[in-house]
Amino acid sequence: MPMDFNQQIIDEFRANGGRVGGPFEGARLLLLTTTGARSGAPHTVPVGCLPDGDRVLVIASAGGSPRHPAWYHNLRADPRVTVEDGTFTYQAEAVVLTGEERDRLFARAVEQNPGWADYETKSGRVLPVVALVAADPGPPAGPMGDGLKRLHDAFRRELALIRAEVAASGPRVAAQLKVNCLTLCQGLHVHHAREDDFMFPGLEGRHPELGPALERLRAEHAVVARLLEELRTLLAADDVAPDALLAEVERLTAELEAHLDYEEEQLVPLLNAL
Repeated sequence: MPMDFNQQIIDEFRANGGRVGGPFEGARLLLLTTTGARSGAPHTVPVGCLPDGDRVLVIASAGGSPRHPAWYHNLRADPRVTVEDGTFTYQAEAVVLTGEERDRLFARAVEQNPGWADYETKSGRVLPVVALVAADPGPPAGPMGDGLKRLHDAFRRELALIRAEVAASGPRVAAQLKVNCLTLCQGLHVHHAREDDFMFPGLEGRHPELGPALERLRAEHAVVARLLEELRTLLAADDVAPDALLAEVERLTAELEAHLDYEEEQLVPLLNAL
């Protein structure tokens, strides 16, 4: 992509919490900053990404160019990179995948989006698959309440992406889409566990008047946990029908959005005042 076009996407991504319009509206993107192999200067580009549990995958397609993109050469020289996902900015190590692992994950990407195979054919090269392994991103910068809202918005954005991906599925659910759903499930589980174990007890100690609201939030966590387990059970089946998956995702979305709205109403002003 031309540099000016890249910069427009970067600016829009940063201004809108990871959302962009135009030809990449609804796409899974992140901003990847590498260190120039020759210049030593930081170099930021938007790249498509794929969830993969505790890491994120990027593919060095360069739009089907016969040459590897500059960012790939940079991270081969220095694998320490910075990732912006719209909510967090964090340091990561770039690991170039090889052999069976690379081939399996590239095939998984192609199953969901055949465009990756088209890029590989057009390029005449084997497209590198790179895993970005994050250090602990820590809490979002700024007031705690605003950070909680940004994290919630990241879950909302991911649910919207998954719903669109399910709606666009063919007669069966691709393996990558299952991974996207399971990654969301794990993220929600970790977030709610941290709230139950740390944030809520701390707030109760300072603000006992929050007791009824926090009890409601804990109860809603239990409902979301049940829905997540039902979603995991469905995804464990060998042949998942898109309509069945969409119904489960819609149930989760309705419950989770109501929960997030209530939690923000009760806690964001208070957390921002801390």
